[in-house]
Amino acid sequence: MSNTTTSIVNKNISHHLLFSFTSKTTPFHSLSSLHFKRPPFSFSSSLSSSSSAQEQSCRVSTAPVEYAPPAPDCNFRQEISRLKSLRSKLAASESLDRKLSVVDGDSRVRRFFNSCDNNFARVLGSLDLDSFQLFLVKCLIAAGQEQVLNLGTEFAESEVKSARSELKSALYALVEMIEKWDVGGGDGGGHSHHQNGVVLDNEKVKDLNKLLKSLAEIEKFYDCIGGIIGYQITVLELLAQSKFERQAAKRSQQINESMECQFLEIYVPSGLDLSQNTEYASQAALWGIEGLPELGEIYPLGGSADRLGLVDPATGECLPAAMLPYCGRTLLEGLIRDLQAREFLYFKLYGKQCITPVAIMTSSAKNNHKRITALCERIGWFGRGQSNFQLFEQPLVPAVSAEDGQWLVMKPFAPVCKPGGHGVIWKLAYDKGVFKWFHDHGRKGATVRQVSNVVAATDLTLLALAGIGLHHGKKLGFASCERNSGATEGINVLLEKKNLDGKWAYGLSCIEYTEFDKFGITGGPLSSNSLQAEFPANTNILYVDLPSVELIGSSNSEKSLPGMVLNAKKPIVYADQFGDCHSVPGGRLECTMQNIADNLLNTYSSRCYKGVEDELDTFMVYNERRRVTSSAKKKRKHADMSLHQTPEGSLLDILRNAYDLLSQCDIRLPEIEGNDKYVDSGPPYLILLHPALGVLWEVTRQKFNGGSISEGSELQIEVAEFLWRNVQLDGSLIIVAENVMGLTKNNENGEPILQYGHRCGRCKLHNVKVLNEGIDWSCGDNTYWKHDVKRLEAFKVILHGNSEFEASNVTLQGNHVFEVPDGHKLKITSGNSGLSVQLDPIEPSMMDTGSWYWKFNINGNHILLELVDL
Repeated sequence: MSNTTTSIVNKNISHHLLFSFTSKTTPFHSLSSLHFKRPPFSFSSSLSSSSSAQEQSCRVSTAPVEYAPPAPDCNFRQEISRLKSLRSKLAASESLDRKLSVVDGDSRVRRFFNSCDNNFARVLGSLDLDSFQLFLVKCLIAAGQEQVLNLGTEFAESEVKSARSELKSALYALVEMIEKWDVGGGDGGGHSHHQNGVVLDNEKVKDLNKLLKSLAEIEKFYDCIGGIIGYQITVLELLAQSKFERQAAKRSQQINESMECQFLEIYVPSGLDLSQNTEYASQAALWGIEGLPELGEIYPLGGSADRLGLVDPATGECLPAAMLPYCGRTLLEGLIRDLQAREFLYFKLYGKQCITPVAIMTSSAKNNHKRITALCERIGWFGRGQSNFQLFEQPLVPAVSAEDGQWLVMKPFAPVCKPGGHGVIWKLAYDKGVFKWFHDHGRKGATVRQVSNVVAATDLTLLALAGIGLHHGKKLGFASCERNSGATEGINVLLEKKNLDGKWAYGLSCIEYTEFDKFGITGGPLSSNSLQAEFPANTNILYVDLPSVELIGSSNSEKSLPGMVLNAKKPIVYADQFGDCHSVPGGRLECTMQNIADNLLNTYSSRCYKGVEDELDTFMVYNERRRVTSSAKKKRKHADMSLHQTPEGSLLDILRNAYDLLSQCDIRLPEIEGNDKYVDSGPPYLILLHPALGVLWEVTRQKFNGGSISEGSELQIEVAEFLWRNVQLDGSLIIVAENVMGLTKNNENGEPILQYGHRCGRCKLHNVKVLNEGIDWSCGDNTYWKHDVKRLEAFKVILHGNSEFEASNVTLQGNHVFEVPDGHKLKITSGNSGLSVQLDPIEPSMMDTGSWYWKFNINGNHILLELVDL
């Protein structure tokens, strides 16, 4: 382990908030006395429709601003003061030896090592730790977390052990004998460490090494706030703030005069409504497609996803959210599939291959990093090449008790640790060289989305977001929508802030749902006149300008860890070394990636009264909720009547989108009703369309026209080159191509690379009726969101290689499976005695392009398709 001296910044960090005021002597008003009014000026946007509903309902909310920490209770105050003093001394120490000397002088450290009852202090000398590891251990002690090192009675001295069973005594005696035989004075071959009758077995040595590795990561990553000591200071300050807020909710308090700004207010942002300003939305989406070679993709996948309760059915091990089997593939495969569909669209428009570099933030929680790496390797890096992926692992951080800030411990040397929130991604990306990697790939911006949101790439939302960001040189953009009742999601807001220097700052940002209380925003059910109903939802779909966020991530200050919070509203559940389960009110220090926007405000010398949103470096696009966000982030409980944020609920939103799309193609099908209709039953039908059918709905609509889909039917189309004309479906129709978007070939390094548009599978259906029994909807084992269903009958076509299938003027009745060999076309028509089936080889001159294809043309702000028969 490196003994490089860690830089520790001496910072007096404040994360605490009070309501705004315009005079330093203005008293703090209780939340019940606050009222909301229209702003004295209008924030309009040329990107918005002139009469949007949002503008009409815009309100002003008097909101919190940052201030110095409130006076915590006596114990917190003394502990924070002691740790801040220690942090200052460490920051002033230039060498590791000097830092060790400083931490040795801490009162807690002295008391720990002078204790005659301390088993770990006595065994420490035998562990052969280097100077940096000793420093880490002593910082842990100085932070008041001695309980992590408490060996307890299990590792007491030999006299105490002799009172145990004869078997255990004999085993310990044997270990001690082996230690004596170790003439070299080493570590006994890694079996145990012994000092003054105290023994560490091999398991405890491993646990200690894991602890040291974790402490080193915390010390290094959180160096911008003071390492381990700074982490604990921030935790205690946030806990103190939480206690102060609970008191403030009961009675008024005087505002602390130490403010970071004179006041701050929040407004409902307007932004571009993609569902209303359709022409501009189409133009923005084209900008996004055109700019694809300048874009990267970022996936924060490090979360533990405890609410999903996902386990490996074979081993029983907990799995991360990225491994959830959803609609026939893992969620991570779904993200890459969406991205490849956009790249295929780029190829169809410009005839060029484009492979987007993908950066994935992982963690060690639930073997997240190892499992994601193994998945990528198993699938051959999705036909994109390993060099187009950058996986970087975020550190785990200790969970703390909400009562006293003590780290929770499962067993000696094993604190309860969780990922530190997706907001660490910016600093971590800088530390791990991810921004440089993007730069080397020629990327200027990136889109960010979370793995559990299965509809983020629907239609033009993501492309329009990136297109506006690139075309207008913006630094950060949000994709937003209306809020949903009961959703654990934040809100997007427009900030107006008057700084202490008298300048005015404006920008779009986010308030997390865990912070609503600070702003006087109720977190209960939405009503038409509630404050939170006015604000759009934060979805964590972002566009970022890479140089801008790199500048913040590299700042070596608390700015690189945006939106630090400690959410203690949910219990920490863990099992100790004896298998006993504990549920403790607590949390861990988390950062929120979207709050990097707080560092991208625009400043003005005077107050802006109109049109300010157009000029800002931050922006927002808005669309219908089910085209922006629907998450599979929590497991539905057996008796739960709500499907919100469950895989079952998100599947219904996918089907609603399919209805919206196909009903515009003159295809008759039942409309999806509210979620409560399907709580005790499956969906009315299944429609799963590959995103490469269009990405943009205006493209997909040109491939579908006429016909019907009956209730209880199943439609799965896994082919991009597809034509549907007057097809009536009553049952199951499944079209699956091996080469959906092209052929995979090995490059010069032997890596499989998908060649877009090369030897795709193709399918035409014209005047066709498909009639069969389809899915057995009465089967209790059906899991519809996994697309794991029992079928009684189905019509299925499997297209191998660049094969083609055509059916016209025919009724396809009953159970059929047609496999079309590579390089062949299968045509089915009506014959004298039933079906007429004709299989012919594709002409050599058409092997690459096929016998027909869709030609894509840009006409103004739109894409027009032309069917070309060769």
